[in-house]
Amino acid sequence: QVQLVESGGGLVQAGGSLRLSCVASGIFSINVMGWYRRAPGKQRELVAIITTGGSTNYADSVKGRFTISRDNAKNTVALQMNSLKPEDTAVYYCKAVAFRTGYGLYDYWGQGTQVTVSS
Repeated sequence: QVQLVESGGGLVQAGGSLRLSCVASGIFSINVMGWYRRAPGKQRELVAIITTGGSTNYADSVKGRFTISRDNAKNTVALQMNSLKPEDTAVYYCKAVAFRTGYGLYDYWGQGTQVTVSS
């Protein structure tokens, strides 16, 4: 069964930290893994992505505060979030890009985990 399962969301005060984790199962030859978020009333946006080789890309709004990491052998990706701000409040989604027969490169999404930062 193909699935991405996120964990680690919750409620935290401004300035605090959270660590999100995502495990991909049933997906092979994953290329890029990453985190996106959707704040209330806004469109989903990129937070951070990481390639198989470890190259990373971050949204400007999180640079210096968030760190993405990955374990290729375990098909996991994590997002360490420090110095959280109320504007980081959103549902955070894990994404994995992998080759899927009949589709080519395909985007797999998790169900999302809520992160709420109180002021």
